[in-house]
Amino acid sequence: MSEPLVSGLVIVDKPQGVTSHGVVARVRRLAGTRKVGHAGTLDPMATGVLVVGVNRATRLLGHLMLTEKGYDATIRLGVATTTDDAEGEVTSTTPAGHLADEQVRSALAAFVGEIEQVPTAVSAIKVDGKRAYQRVRDGEEVELKARPVTIHELLVHEMRRDGDCLDVDVSVRCSSGTYIRAIARDLGAALGVGGHLTALRRTAVGAFGLDAARTLDELGEEFTMVPIAQAARQTFAAVDLTEEQAASVRVGRRLDLDLATASALFAPDGEFLALYEPSSSGAKPVAVFVG
Repeated sequence: MSEPLVSGLVIVDKPQGVTSHGVVARVRRLAGTRKVGHAGTLDPMATGVLVVGVNRATRLLGHLMLTEKGYDATIRLGVATTTDDAEGEVTSTTPAGHLADEQVRSALAAFVGEIEQVPTAVSAIKVDGKRAYQRVRDGEEVELKARPVTIHELLVHEMRRDGDCLDVDVSVRCSSGTYIRAIARDLGAALGVGGHLTALRRTAVGAFGLDAARTLDELGEEFTMVPIAQAARQTFAAVDLTEEQAASVRVGRRLDLDLATASALFAPDGEFLALYEPSSSGAKPVAVFVG
């Protein structure tokens, strides 16, 4: 691997049935380094964009996780499960075939905007130091608090009746921390019939979409990364510095810069140096990637 690609992002099209940790393990072998992590877990049932960081780019992941995400999903109305998806045990069945399309569209419209959402009980959220999903597996009752999330867009594509069930294909653009399974659960509750996800595909994480993603088999044939400088420019507002400013950034000093938002700072030769954010006294470092 050439020097400019030693640190970067690998955009993986995760297959169904593989855990996010399993993807990280595969990338570790392909990249020849242990320093690999991912931005935002995808459930084993889900497919699609999983952003993986290699070497120094792992420090970008926490910032990438805060970006907007896109999903395609299928919600099945008429059946509720313990996990709010098809991998859980059925907890109730209620005929939903009678629901009119407009009823479903109207109910889904209520989820668009800034809402309070209770995460699914089998999420990776920690409760007193232990993952919620592990507590559920251990037979514990888990009650999570509602959290503010933003649904920027929720489009309904198709509805199909299958016996007493109604399958609804949707696309969602949402803030980080949104649970699509919880939308399925809450839609079913709002309509009085129960609901869960039968399919979920992440289509985008910030600036990285399926067009940039590669399957694990493709990566095995040709391992490609988005260099860290390119990834930073695609994800954040970019600021090109003078040599003097770059020298200050390398040692983590504040800069007399008027930033509108968190920004990626670059040396005159294009090297990615740091993430800075606005403050009351100029720009301050969030994370410095050189030193």
